[in-house]
Amino acid sequence: STMKDWERRTSTRIMEGYGMTETSSLSHASPHHRPKPGTFGVPIPNVLAAIVDPEGTDYIGVGEVGELVVSGPNIMEGYWERPEDTRESLIEMEGRRWLRTGDLVSMDEEGYFRFFDRKRDLIKYKGYSVFARHVEEVLYGHPMVKAAGVVGVPDPKVGQIIKAYVVLQSEARGKISEEEIMEYCKQHLAHYKVPKIIEFRGELPKTDVGKVSRRELREEAEER
Repeated sequence: STMKDWERRTSTRIMEGYGMTETSSLSHASPHHRPKPGTFGVPIPNVLAAIVDPEGTDYIGVGEVGELVVSGPNIMEGYWERPEDTRESLIEMEGRRWLRTGDLVSMDEEGYFRFFDRKRDLIKYKGYSVFARHVEEVLYGHPMVKAAGVVGVPDPKVGQIIKAYVVLQSEARGKISEEEIMEYCKQHLAHYKVPKIIEFRGELPKTDVGKVSRRELREEAEER
């Protein structure tokens, strides 16, 4: 794996953690003496974390996926001159102030947290929940796929249709069809996770940090 290869080459460890601007940077970190690869660790001292129903405040059990909420002295007071956003993000539970992070995670029996996707990127298809990130990971497994972005397109019958924007490696352009990519997905994904639409692109929009911008792709798909 990348982590083991890094450790072998540099004799140092990659320590995973989690944080956002609203939590004054860090809220979770991997214990140095017992890291668990694939997770972003446990809450740092003086910080509480829980997982709740993305549409409410009911707690989600161990091993189940829900929205991460964080409470502690590091939580922001609110968004500057954005009262509506502040009301949506900061909630009261059991006498404490909690931040809704918008991230979908799970927690194991030892209290380690694992990231799945952003809440806004969760696709609802015929009652199934599909993580865009999971579909993208499968697409990136194809040797001729250079970049991919997956979004849900609103549909009155099924909720959302899964659409994948794909950039092929230069040597594959004009040689691999959308049907071939879809067939590859069928071999590696449950039937309800397979994209119904594949669209080839020369490039995909990126965020300021270089990630594929699902937001821009989603807005474009919804405008059509």
